[in-house]
Amino acid sequence: MLGLAVVAYVAYWALTHAAGAERAGVENLESRSQPKVILDRTREAKKRIEQDAERRMHETERKMDER
Repeated sequence: MLGLAVVAYVAYWALTHAAGAERAGVENLESRSQPKVILDRTREAKKRIEQDAERRMHETERKMDER
């Protein structure tokens, strides 16, 4: 009976620690992709800023032509 309890504990311990190692691996993948996410967001923001500046420039040109 004691041997069965020891085997059950070892199996439980191995499964919980293996799951913990797997979760740590997933977190590492997410942290590695985080700089790419930040870079993508920065690129999108830059694109929006450039489009807004171009739109304002065209509006200003149009107003100058109306005078």
